[in-house]
Amino acid sequence: MKLGYDMNVQHPITDDLLMGYATGGLPAAQDLIVATAVSLDDEARARLAGFDALGGALLEDAEPMPVADGALNNVLERLAASAPEDSVHADIKTARRDWVLPRPLRDAVGGDLDAVRWKSVGMGVKQCVIDSSPDGTVRLLSIPAGQAMPDHGHGGSEITLVLQGAYLDGDLRFARGDVEVASEGDEHMPVADLGEDCICLVVTDAPLRFTGLVPRIAQKFLRI
Repeated sequence: MKLGYDMNVQHPITDDLLMGYATGGLPAAQDLIVATAVSLDDEARARLAGFDALGGALLEDAEPMPVADGALNNVLERLAASAPEDSVHADIKTARRDWVLPRPLRDAVGGDLDAVRWKSVGMGVKQCVIDSSPDGTVRLLSIPAGQAMPDHGHGGSEITLVLQGAYLDGDLRFARGDVEVASEGDEHMPVADLGEDCICLVVTDAPLRFTGLVPRIAQKFLRI
C-alpha cells in the first residue's frame, strides 16, 4: 500500500469546513478531522491558505477587539496541525511514508496504529473513541475488507475521512484522503472495499439511527 501525501483526492473536504476551520468557528471534534484531511491533501491545504489570507485581509479593515487568553497558542497549534508533513518531519521523510495516521491524528492518539486502543463493536469492526463531548464524538473505525456496516440514518452530521483502504457507498468509492459528509436524514450502508481493511476517522454530532434491532440494542453500550 502506498501511503503518499501528494495524492489525487477524489472527494475533497468541503469549503464550508475549511472556512469554519480558518475562522475558528468549528467544534473541536471537527477541527481534528479538518486538520487531518488537510495534511493528506495539498489542494485542500492551498484552499485553506486562501481562506486564511482572506480572513487576514478582512481583519485589517476591522475594528480592534480584545483577544482572549491563549488565542495565540490556539492559532499556532492550528498552523502546526495543517503544515505539510515534509516541513514538520523533514528529518524522517522516508519513514513518514509508512504512517497510516497523519500527524494531527498521531498527536491525538499518541502514535500510529500500534498506539490505538481498539474495542470490538461486532462483525469484526473495531472502534476507538478519541474524544466525546456535547459538541461531537471523534472515533477511529476499522472495518474488515468486504464487511458492510449496518444500514443507518443520521440525527445530525457525520464526517468521514478515509485513512487506509477504501469503502463503497452506493455508486461512490472513498479511498485514502477522501471525505464524505452525511447530513441529518441521510441513510446509507457503507461497505469496506475488498483487498484491505478500511480505517476511517469519523466525527458525529448526534447519535446514528440504526434500522436493525441488534445495532439499536448495542448502540447505547458502544457509544455510536
